[in-house]
Amino acid sequence: MTRDDVPRIPLLINGEFVQSRSAEWRDVINPATQQRLARVPMATPDEVEAAIAAAREAFKTWRKTPIGARARIFLKYQQLIRDHLKSLAATLTAEQGKTLADAEGDVFRGLEVVEHAANIGLLQMGERAHNVASGVDTYTLLQPLGVCAGITPFNFPAMIPLWMFPMAIACGNTFVLKPSEQDPMVTMRLVELALEAGIPKGVLNVVHGGEDVVNALCDHTDIRAVSFVGSTRVGTLVHDRATKAGKRVQCMMGAKNHAVVLPDAHKEQTLNALVGAAFGAAGQRCMAVSVAVLVGAARDWLPELIEKARGLSVGAGDSATTDVGPLISCAARDRVERLIARGIEDGATLALDGRLPPLSGQLKEGNFVGPTVFSGVKPGMSIYEQEVFGPVLCVAEAATLDEAIAMINANPNGNGTALFTQSGAAARRFEDEIDVGQVGINVPIPVPVPLFSFTGSRASKLGDLGPYGKQVVLFYTQTKTVTARWFDDASAGGVNTTISLK
Repeated sequence: MTRDDVPRIPLLINGEFVQSRSAEWRDVINPATQQRLARVPMATPDEVEAAIAAAREAFKTWRKTPIGARARIFLKYQQLIRDHLKSLAATLTAEQGKTLADAEGDVFRGLEVVEHAANIGLLQMGERAHNVASGVDTYTLLQPLGVCAGITPFNFPAMIPLWMFPMAIACGNTFVLKPSEQDPMVTMRLVELALEAGIPKGVLNVVHGGEDVVNALCDHTDIRAVSFVGSTRVGTLVHDRATKAGKRVQCMMGAKNHAVVLPDAHKEQTLNALVGAAFGAAGQRCMAVSVAVLVGAARDWLPELIEKARGLSVGAGDSATTDVGPLISCAARDRVERLIARGIEDGATLALDGRLPPLSGQLKEGNFVGPTVFSGVKPGMSIYEQEVFGPVLCVAEAATLDEAIAMINANPNGNGTALFTQSGAAARRFEDEIDVGQVGINVPIPVPVPLFSFTGSRASKLGDLGPYGKQVVLFYTQTKTVTARWFDDASAGGVNTTISLK
């Protein structure tokens, strides 16, 4: 198939899908086979400006749309996503590589946020205090900000866009989305369904691109808030640039998630959880378990952990027998392989080498690295200090729970952590003393459901409010506090020169 034959991903500007006039296009590649699936444009400055202008104009009327009307759109939208879940997952697997089952989970975890957006009538309620002073009432309004922007990563091309634009739009804002240029196809299909659900023209817009487009969104005076999920390097740049431009910013960034295993943990469940959380999605999750800390006698579980990892099947995500799919790109595979080599140089023991897994046919060209396990890993080693973002599990050891807690708290990242134990006392101490934003107790990937907010912390996050849940309603709205007093015609009083309400 020639480049002219593959589909061209459009932009969405003012309710219309339009082909970019850009001279710069990139290929969307199936990472399992290197098949070219589509071409995506790097939007021009004029196209970015047009998308923002459409959102600015649409905000004038959308902000006045009754809250019930907004909620009904998302009630319809969640049903459309349910109706198309299988096809959405198939598209996601083709362009991103994760297994079909995991792709369905990607879509479903985003769907949960859409369901929450349909409850905006309760979420966006203010507060009221009656008679705070004589005849005086005080109440708050949660009003939309204006045009908001979202910048999303390749690893969850359904879930993370659905973290962003549904809640922003449900709150009364308009939105400009910049999805990952590596796998934008499923995102665009979700956008099509959003329009079918009834989102008016200009309320949701989509531009594609790289650094130039990101910078334009950060700099533009009409954009009031920016939400970002991605690497620490890019997230830091986005946060610094957008905050200097006076915007609200939330950046969810890199991680090094530890799972602590106590000897009293349920052995089979714990080993299964570690292997699934370390190697699912080929380790390309910001909440993947990348370090297992075996405490005391749990260190004897290492051989069984390795054998479970060895038993996972590597292959294309659309195969029912695949456990671990490809990495997103050749560059990602090369980086992971370099870090594996560096781990050996640093003195860690390569207990299971997943490089060059045996594959046949087109899959030989894919970006595959199989499950890889290092033992004897210590702080200071490159594979411990860096986020590998691949199917590599580092196994460290600790003599006590306190030693494990100290190791985790010394790491700068704070996205997620987990403890495996059957001791309630140990679990309570762990959740109290650990300095990490999201904690799992016998749950390896503790990403909250949307009744709560995503609360990564420390070097894993910049900005003080998380995506989705109650926190994101505050992020996407301005709290306006009204203090009101009404007088009867017969009321009279003297001049009050004090700060007191009399």
